[in-house]
Amino acid sequence: MAPILELQQLVKRYGGVQALMGVDLDVQPAQVLAICGENGAGKSTLIKVVSGAHPPTSGRMRLNGREVHWSSPHDALVNGVTTIYQDLALAPKLSVWQNIFIGSEIRRSILPGCHILDKAAMRAQALEYLQRLHQRITDVDRPVEGFSGGQRQAIAIARALRWEARLVIMDEPTAALGVAETAEVLALIQHLKAQGVAVLLISHSMEDVIQVADQVVILKAGRVAARGATAELTPASLAQAVMTGVWPSAPH
Repeated sequence: MAPILELQQLVKRYGGVQALMGVDLDVQPAQVLAICGENGAGKSTLIKVVSGAHPPTSGRMRLNGREVHWSSPHDALVNGVTTIYQDLALAPKLSVWQNIFIGSEIRRSILPGCHILDKAAMRAQALEYLQRLHQRITDVDRPVEGFSGGQRQAIAIARALRWEARLVIMDEPTAALGVAETAEVLALIQHLKAQGVAVLLISHSMEDVIQVADQVVILKAGRVAARGATAELTPASLAQAVMTGVWPSAPH
């Protein structure tokens, strides 16, 4: 199967600091690929480049086999690459449907050259996106601030579905969440995978990575130090690999 995303010898420099040093990786459709590494390993820089926030210094990035050059996150977004940061970038005072459709509102014509927001269509489609994620949210007029952390993640993911995302980058999605909300977010990741969406997961939680990721890439000092299947690992052996940059020689 052809990768949905390919990075070849990706380099990123900030002045005299080289944050990424020739990173090669690929993400397959319907795959959950986790990126792990200690602070300063290059995880944040990697997602900023893939999401279009920062241009690479050199190297190639291909999406569905086509070389791409993002000039902004919007370029990535309209090409099916969505990033969900830890703060979710939701507008807490706005309703669920307004958050899902912000920047991509549906309009209908009432007179030639005169359009209004089609609120009924957006409400209905918002419910459909949430149902695809097996969410029981039924009041899409309710402000986002009234929902739990796991439900807010679902709303952010529903917004990604609105943009027809084929690759969703999730940056520490379970940070600061309780046990029940963490389980809810991990289930959301599985629902995305079941629908053929690839997920690039950045996480410090070894337990979460083992539970939902198919493979893990370990970054160390801006390089890919190791890569392998999570089926070979336990949370403890993955933590050890993150610290050493060496893949375990045998299953633990």
